Amino acid sequence: MSATGSRSIVALLPIITGLSLAFTITAVDPLVLSLNMPQVSRALHVPPDVVGFLGGAATLVVAAAVLAVGSLGDAFGLKRLLMLGLVGDIVVNVLSALSPGYTFLLVMRLLDGLALAAMLGVSLALLKVSVPAERRPAAIGVFMGIEMVLCGVTPAAGGWLVEAVGWRWLFLLAPLLSLVALGLTARYIDEPPVLQRRAIDVVGVSLVGIALLTLVHGIAEAENGISRLQAWLPLAVSAVAGVLFVLRERRTPEPVLDLSLFRSGPFAVAALASLKLNFLAAGFSFALGQFGSVILSLPPRTIGLLYLPGTLAIAAAVILAGRVIGKYTPRPVLITGLLVMVASGLLMAATARPTMALWILVLATWLLNLGSLVTSASVAETILSHAPPGKSGAVASVQPAFGMTGYALGPAVYLLLLNLFFQRQWLNDAEDRGISATEAGQAVDATRSAMAHSPGTAGYDPNLLRQSGLDLGLDFTNGLRLTMLVVSLLPLALAVAAYLLMPRRTRTAP
Repeated sequence: MSATGSRSIVALLPIITGLSLAFTITAVDPLVLSLNMPQVSRALHVPPDVVGFLGGAATLVVAAAVLAVGSLGDAFGLKRLLMLGLVGDIVVNVLSALSPGYTFLLVMRLLDGLALAAMLGVSLALLKVSVPAERRPAAIGVFMGIEMVLCGVTPAAGGWLVEAVGWRWLFLLAPLLSLVALGLTARYIDEPPVLQRRAIDVVGVSLVGIALLTLVHGIAEAENGISRLQAWLPLAVSAVAGVLFVLRERRTPEPVLDLSLFRSGPFAVAALASLKLNFLAAGFSFALGQFGSVILSLPPRTIGLLYLPGTLAIAAAVILAGRVIGKYTPRPVLITGLLVMVASGLLMAATARPTMALWILVLATWLLNLGSLVTSASVAETILSHAPPGKSGAVASVQPAFGMTGYALGPAVYLLLLNLFFQRQWLNDAEDRGISATEAGQAVDATRSAMAHSPGTAGYDPNLLRQSGLDLGLDFTNGLRLTMLVVSLLPLALAVAAYLLMPRRTRTAP
């Protein structure tokens, strides 16, 4: 056994911590901005139709670019690329804090997406090459545990900063974490040997970006009717780009995504699990922000605090999950994590009320975070175990590529379902009260318009509700309950697939 292989998890902590910080920044950077978007949009006079794109701009760039980043890291150096991403994140966020207007901030968010892609695409790959295989499951548990602590603390810290000293200071949270990660990376992580590749598959990366961007745009437009040209045309373009991408990757000698990996059942299940857990996490945070501010009249700071309770317990559970994976296989951990996420969705579907107790929201948020982090640990080990020498970046980037795709799709699909079910609810409400659909629609549009022109103003206007005779708060809540019920079927179906396709045998002792 090598000297590296004989090192304990405690001795490897500086490496694990530095890489976990880099990985976690890619989650907390867009999260704290989304939770405090009302304050930012008011200060910079962001038009209502630009707010959503501004909040998700960095995430869309990450999803489109992260596959290329993995291959680039294999060719030019994983450590070098990670440090470049960390420096880029520091510079871009400092400039974002100085934004004179929303156009400047939008450009910075797009550039930040490139920096985040570099950090996300190579941090897990560096974990694979820096930690011996027998220590890797436990290291992944610690890696995800650190992520959980930071994801629990930073939303509350961001809300406090905005209220105490202003929204510009919000953009200094990520640079502080990046500085620490940069120091640990430079000091403790060695640059692994690089694999000289002939070229980056620019065409494949471009097709992925086109497919994703048009898919998200098409889903957003489908809220107003799937038959409209603005909806079906981008969806058709997305489908064509997806087919062309598959054909391209099957023929090119240096694919950005090795499709042969998906012949392995465990790898395919792990990739889909990465997509679904991020889809649910992003969609839930969006629904939580809407429901918390519109129906429960909660300020952003309180919504951010929902992520804090139980953070240490989740971190401990994820560390334990890593040890269970090392002793047995990823299969039982993956199934358990998915079922915990199902429980979170079903809890919201069963208990959401316009006057629901805050502790139920805390429990639902806690269950979702617990399930997603436990599932992530299993996904990471499964995907990393399929990476051959010299291609750690290309294979490891599959997890964040699928994950960020889910993260980008989550809010769009949740909003589509929420609006669909909400519309059905207020139409039924109007029919029961003898109000015409036209009159009810005008009341709903008036309420939405009032909220759009006053971003950050919580709750429906009671005067509008009295004029319409509708109970829009209850209608919205029932729409949310149906949405949570539908999306809870996704991790349940994947848990069944994991039960059938993933290996069951216990690991042999190293």
